[in-house]
Amino acid sequence: MNYSSAIENLLDVIANDYYMFSARSEYCETKEWAEDRAKTFRSQLTVSEGRVYDKVVRTDNQRSVWGFIVKKDTKKFKEGDVLMASSWSSPATNKARASIFDDTVNTVQWTGPRYLF
Repeated sequence: MNYSSAIENLLDVIANDYYMFSARSEYCETKEWAEDRAKTFRSQLTVSEGRVYDKVVRTDNQRSVWGFIVKKDTKKFKEGDVLMASSWSSPATNKARASIFDDTVNTVQWTGPRYLF
């Protein structure tokens, strides 16, 4: 899988987690309602390119950072590592939360990369 298709897969995984959240909601009336919400959520996710990291952004009534993806290998991280946001413009560089190139990508949540345990 190449980098751009792995990014698209990540966005789909995020939207699927949102679908699962919506389907479990007490407000969920039908499966179609949850699917429509997830489709809208997926359309709000974009990737903003940077020099070292790509930023996953959700644009609803406001813009928020979902997380960052490492573009090229660095001393500490490998290409495709998913990092939690520390601020709007920088990731938390203490540890990678997942990788877009393996099954750990399925551990991300719609709210962001998982915290360290």
